[in-house]
Amino acid sequence: MQAYVDTIDRITPDMVRLTLTGGDLADPSRFVMPEATDAYVNIALPPEGAPYAAPFEPAEVKQTCPRDLWPVRRRYTVRAWDPASCTLTLDFVVHGTGAAGRWASTARPGDVLVLEGPAGGYRPDPTADWHLLVGDESALPAIAASLEAVPEGALAVVRLLCDGPDHEVPLTSPGDLDVVWLHRSGGAEDADLLAEEVRNLPFPRGRVHAFVHGEADEIRALRRHLLLDRRVPRADMSCSPYWRRHMDDEAWRAVKGDFVAAMEAEVA
Repeated sequence: MQAYVDTIDRITPDMVRLTLTGGDLADPSRFVMPEATDAYVNIALPPEGAPYAAPFEPAEVKQTCPRDLWPVRRRYTVRAWDPASCTLTLDFVVHGTGAAGRWASTARPGDVLVLEGPAGGYRPDPTADWHLLVGDESALPAIAASLEAVPEGALAVVRLLCDGPDHEVPLTSPGDLDVVWLHRSGGAEDADLLAEEVRNLPFPRGRVHAFVHGEADEIRALRRHLLLDRRVPRADMSCSPYWRRHMDDEAWRAVKGDFVAAMEAEVA
């Protein structure tokens, strides 16, 4: 599938919001948005030195090009979908050396983006007594979209990690929001900020539905805490590592499957 860049907005120093429209987004038989609030699409980008440019068919490229010239695939959470205008909104973190961030930082209206999907698996459970949503910038689009689906009046406890006040974004919800932004200091203690915050959090009474996504080692520690110390049932949480500290995109993709398997095996 393909879509076209419509608008570009820098919403924080390190995050760019792109709206996409046209192309296959206007075909309801091809682009079907799930009910999940962590819905994502897989985007495909030509690697450096590729003899082709968007639009392209990934299957055809794989048949005609060596593996090192195959499209670079990255997964991005859908921040918003407007079925009336067939407009898709994606937020890109643009610091670092990631291929998708580099592309987003230089994108222009009219540029073509090749994508697959969407799919997803989480939505706030309307029968839960309260909701816990924890993550960093990489999880922010999913958390923001999920908060908009929290039932009216339901408590949503949100803990977010970012680089500073200018990296915060407004969050809205029909629910009763309890939001705390944690700021990195640049020291080794940053690696445990989110987990320590949740360990010290007084849990409200009742059944919680938890969404915990972000840096791999932080998510592993938080998952262990929720399962073992808080006795949250596995079925009442969504835990996913999006990236890992000290690894670039390709290195993380190479080991992610093994990491997730080990994480889930240590506390089933």
